[in-house]
Amino acid sequence: MAKLDKKALKKESIIQTALQLFSLNGFHKTTIPDIANSLNMSVGNLYNYFKSKDILAKEIIKYTSTVLGDEIKTINMQDISSKDKIKAIVTIYFRMAKERPEMIEYFLRVYLSHREVFSDGCEGMTCVSGFITEIMIFFDDGVSKGELRDQDFFSAFGLFMGYLGGMVFLKGEEILPNDIDYYIDDISFNIYNALKA
Repeated sequence: MAKLDKKALKKESIIQTALQLFSLNGFHKTTIPDIANSLNMSVGNLYNYFKSKDILAKEIIKYTSTVLGDEIKTINMQDISSKDKIKAIVTIYFRMAKERPEMIEYFLRVYLSHREVFSDGCEGMTCVSGFITEIMIFFDDGVSKGELRDQDFFSAFGLFMGYLGGMVFLKGEEILPNDIDYYIDDISFNIYNALKA
């Protein structure tokens, strides 16, 4: 049992390091030796955990999706209005952009920009299902309560993520004149008004 825990911890350590390096230096510029060197481990040992850079990339997107999905799941479980859930989701997403920017950067700059890497084994939204499932639950709940307009999921999802991704992109490019938290109320209000019934 302890061996499994140690192996799981090492895998998580590799994922965290690769996530940082991919987000900082780009997917194609980061090599397996770069990741191994950052961890003070041999390239061969790293390959014992992940057989290729593409496999590692897929594991990272699954990991980030699960982390984001778990955050949204806690919001979905609360007995609050869709309007309040929107604000809570925006707050969490912006908090994560500040505290764990590499996760958001990875999603925006690696996963969405290098679809060829994720075409085999991550078809459609398979590798981001943890996040997508919770967003679907949020929308379904809002529609069933009569608080959100019944519409195509991708239209609603695109609108929601367009706002969030756009603001995080502007933050990452250091274009925003204020801290990203300054925009939580306005972004939440805009998303709610665009989705409400």
